[in-house]
Amino acid sequence: MIRVVAINFDHMHMGDNLRFAHDHPEVEIVGLCDEKPDRMESAITTFGIPADRVFTDWRTCLETARPDLAILCPATGLHAEYVRRVAPFGVHVMMEKPFATSLAEADEMIRLMKDAGKTLAINWPLAWYPPHVTAKRLIDEGTIGAVREVRYYDGNRGPLWHLADKIETTPEFVAQEKAKSWWYSKEHGGGSLLDYLGYGTTLGTWFLGGAVPTEVTCVTDDSPGLEVDEHSITIARYATGLAKFETRWGTFSDPWTHQPQPRCGFVLVGTHGTISSYDYEDTVQLQTRDHPEVRSLPAVVPEPPHQDPIQYLVECIRTGARVAGPLSPVVARVGQQIVDSALLSARERRTVALLP
Repeated sequence: MIRVVAINFDHMHMGDNLRFAHDHPEVEIVGLCDEKPDRMESAITTFGIPADRVFTDWRTCLETARPDLAILCPATGLHAEYVRRVAPFGVHVMMEKPFATSLAEADEMIRLMKDAGKTLAINWPLAWYPPHVTAKRLIDEGTIGAVREVRYYDGNRGPLWHLADKIETTPEFVAQEKAKSWWYSKEHGGGSLLDYLGYGTTLGTWFLGGAVPTEVTCVTDDSPGLEVDEHSITIARYATGLAKFETRWGTFSDPWTHQPQPRCGFVLVGTHGTISSYDYEDTVQLQTRDHPEVRSLPAVVPEPPHQDPIQYLVECIRTGARVAGPLSPVVARVGQQIVDSALLSARERRTVALLP
C-alpha cells in the first residue's frame, strides 16, 4: 500500500485529489493536516478519516503518519515553502497546480526533491480530461502534422464561486470573502494569471512537443480595488509562429456546468489540420487536409493508470518510472518560464525575451 498524507487545504482541489486517493485500491490515507481544522471537516466526514489521523502541525503529521506520498495544496505563494518542509522527510510530492510563483522557486523545488531522491509532480487537472488526452494522441499520431499554433482560453466565474467538488457558493459569500481570500492577495500568489496561465503554457508545451518560445508579451486588466488581475492575455513567439494564452476569472458561466463563450479549452493548429479540444466535453473537433469539413470524434477516456494523478503517481512509484507529460517538472518548468516572462511583460508593459 502507498501511504498518503494531505497537507494544507488552501486550494479546493484537495477534495478532488483525496477522492482519487480514497478510491485507489493500493492507497491508504494516513493523515490530513491543516492549521485550520474547520477546512478539513468535509474531508474527514466524506472519507471517514479517524481522529488520530488528523493533524494541525505538518511536522507532527509527517513524523507520525510516515507517508510515502504527500499531496500538497497550499496557496501558490507557499509552494516552495512547503516543499522545503516536506523534502527532508524523504517522501514523494504531488503539488497541486500551479508550479510556483517564480521560476527561482520552481528550480528550488526541483533541486530539493532531486537531493531527496524522490519524485516531484505538479498536477494540472486539465491534463486528465479526455478531450485533451485525445488531442495529444491525435497529435502524436501525426493526424494534424506539426503543431504550429496553440490558442488557449480558460478560467471560471472566479475561485470563490465554488468549493471542493465544485459545490457552488453564493454572491454574498463571494463579496464577504474577496477582501480576505489568498486568491486575491498579491503576496500569496493570487490572480487569474498565476491560477490559469500555467495550465495553458504547460499543456501547450506538451502539445508543441517541448518547444520553447523566444519572447513573450502579456497584458493584464486593472480592476479597481484589486491587487491582482482577473483577466490576462499572453502572446508567445516561437520559431514556428505565435501562440495565445488567455486567462479569465469572470467567465459568463463555469465551464463544468455550461461552457461559456469563448469556450474554455484549446484550439490547436497544425501543418495538416486543426483540433478543437474543450474542457469537460466528450468530443474533439478535427479538421484535416483529407477531410476539411470539421467533424466530431469521441474523446476517449484513458485507461488506468492514466485516469487521474493518484493512479499515475502510484504507478510511477511502484515501477520507478520517471514522471512524464504535463506533470513532469521538465515540461512544467517551460510553462513556468513563460509565466514568469508574462508577469515581467505585464509589469513593464513591453515584450520581453523568455527568461532563462
